[in-house]
Amino acid sequence: MNLKGKSILITGGGSGIGLEAAKQFLQIGAKVIITGRNQDKLEAAKKAYPNLITIQSDAGNEDHAYALFDKVKQLGGIDILYNNAGVGVPPINLGLSNDAHLKGAAYEIQVNYLGVVRLNNLFMEMLKSREESAIINTTSILSIVPSLIEATYSASKSALAFYTKSLREHLKILGVKVKVFELLPPLVDTDMVADRKDKKISPEQLVKELIKGLEQDRYTIRVGDSKLIYFFNRFFPKLAFGLINPKKTNATLKS
Repeated sequence: MNLKGKSILITGGGSGIGLEAAKQFLQIGAKVIITGRNQDKLEAAKKAYPNLITIQSDAGNEDHAYALFDKVKQLGGIDILYNNAGVGVPPINLGLSNDAHLKGAAYEIQVNYLGVVRLNNLFMEMLKSREESAIINTTSILSIVPSLIEATYSASKSALAFYTKSLREHLKILGVKVKVFELLPPLVDTDMVADRKDKKISPEQLVKELIKGLEQDRYTIRVGDSKLIYFFNRFFPKLAFGLINPKKTNATLKS
């Protein structure tokens, strides 16, 4: 896929992976629109990268989604929809027998899964009208093997992974040329996991691998430890589960 000159919408682009993606896409020569809930972060991003177009929007809010579509249409539309926005409720709030668990799960599903489906549906006709277009859905290493302390987050990403594969094949059957990519990051060094001591990769490294995958039309883009976990889960599933859920996890659940 040729990225130069493409118009790209990145949800959750005010910081972390989304902002790094915006930076690297701009360097390639793409036109980039980013969204986010935090207006201060969007303004900071615009100051750092003046060529960015910023739109305040919550990826889990239906009204915001329709307003976002109208604004993007007024700007001339897009060639690539990059569903990067995602949320994870801190594990401490996810006890299996309290109201916070259900609320957290609903929040994660609304943003990480339903919000993506909603935007894909809204932008599909626009993307179909383009000579070359794509959807990028960000799932996770935890869509391969679930984390015991991030059970509902893992479930939301697993739902998105199955949907992404189905969407890709469905469009092929219909003869629609919109490309559907799945990005599977390992743990990435962002504010969302700043307190975690586990092995992490940088957003810069992740986005470089994403861009390489897009340019090679590699529809499933596993990065870093996601490749390893995918292999182990196919042939040694118990080992893969243990790598995602080491013994210290049990101590965390009991505490």
